[in-house]
Amino acid sequence: MTQDELKALVGQAALQYVVPGEIVGVGTGSTVNFFLDALATVRDTIKGAVSSSEASTARLKAIGIPVFDCNEVGELAVYIDGADEIDSRGYMVKGGGAALTREKIVAAQSRLFVCIADASKLVETLGAFPLPVEVIPMAAQRVARQFAALGGQARLRLKDGQPLVTDNGQQILDVTGLAITDPLAFESEVNQWPGVVTVGVFAHQKAGVCLLGTDSGVRTLEFR
Repeated sequence: MTQDELKALVGQAALQYVVPGEIVGVGTGSTVNFFLDALATVRDTIKGAVSSSEASTARLKAIGIPVFDCNEVGELAVYIDGADEIDSRGYMVKGGGAALTREKIVAAQSRLFVCIADASKLVETLGAFPLPVEVIPMAAQRVARQFAALGGQARLRLKDGQPLVTDNGQQILDVTGLAITDPLAFESEVNQWPGVVTVGVFAHQKAGVCLLGTDSGVRTLEFR
């Protein structure tokens, strides 16, 4: 199967976790877009969605699904999103689409995180994918030096030759050269660095379920 076919497979499979009559948390990215295509077919069975990015919000509205602000709703039954990497414990690296802060907020508001991904995203150790870190611009170089002290190389993410600006008005550092063997401790440490808005390690808000697209079908991984 092609990568798009695998994404469509897990996007369709994620519908089983959508609770009728409730508001669903929706992530960001190419795999999520396939889930939104599937969600459009059952849009009349849900109350609406909470979105983690302006791009997903626009797509939801285009398919006729009401979008609520996080502050307008309480706990969500489920949050469905992709990942750049996921390990055997459900810990993830996210933020390739620059929406990591809002993704982590919606994930924290949800009882269950369902990760949808193709099999290439399953890794033994997080860190091969450049780790996204959303930072306040004035702190970017100092945070980069802190990663250098850990053996990482941080580069400012650019778009059209200029620093990329997130939906929150901040910047993204992409960090390479890391092997994140203790995601919980790593996330806790980096979260405390002044100027860091969000680190793209999702360990405290890890996946409860991963729907993994493989050539032989959807493989379901459940994490405690």
